[in-house]
Amino acid sequence: MSAPGRLRIVGLGPGGDAWITPEASHLIANATDLVGYAPYLERLPPKQGQTRHQSGNRVEMERARHALRLVEDGRHVALVSGGDPGVFAMAAAVFEAIEEGEPGWRDIDIAVSPGIPALQAAAARIGAPLGHDFCAISLSDNRKPWPLVEKRLAAAANADFVIALYNPASTARPGRIHDAFALLRSLKSASTPVVFARAVGRADEHLYIETLAGANPGLADMSTLIIVGSSETRIVRRRSGTPFVYTPRGVMVEQ
Repeated sequence: MSAPGRLRIVGLGPGGDAWITPEASHLIANATDLVGYAPYLERLPPKQGQTRHQSGNRVEMERARHALRLVEDGRHVALVSGGDPGVFAMAAAVFEAIEEGEPGWRDIDIAVSPGIPALQAAAARIGAPLGHDFCAISLSDNRKPWPLVEKRLAAAANADFVIALYNPASTARPGRIHDAFALLRSLKSASTPVVFARAVGRADEHLYIETLAGANPGLADMSTLIIVGSSETRIVRRRSGTPFVYTPRGVMVEQ
């Protein structure tokens, strides 16, 4: 390398400046180069002398390799992700690129800066649905086969986890969310609470709370995080405002 560069993999949170950590703000401000998916970079104010490298949504490995090559040139790079970079995001892509790539990449100065993940932001908006055991599953089958998604959904439903569903639908795969709900409806109670949290923390935020039987999976898009409750999850109705949804920390045990 011409000079010692470094790579920081930074989480921006799900939306809104208030949810970007002070550490993330510091790393972004002090980077010579910002690398990321274009809509995430657009959330950050421009800075004189800082170079931006934006790319599309489905080129994670190319983005990771590009960031690593910039570091080889002595640049101080902030590779940004929405939410937390270690949750269905860029951190895993970077380490995969390192394992498969140039031997010298293993010695690069790299650190991951966490961000608020979408499931925590969505949960906070409506109460405490993650108050007991939960799991997160991505419905995207871009890099894994759909039968594996179905296997994991069925296992989570049968184990009675609260389930956070990432990447529920896109233009390329609008039907998978309907397949997922059909599977969940065959395994879980019709009265199971379901939360659709779209664009949480942004101006177009929308929350939709229903039962598994009544929920319309067609409302989901790539900006939506879905939380499917367990058998213990409750909806607390109110005279006004969005209902609360929570999962008690204790589990009712049948005698």
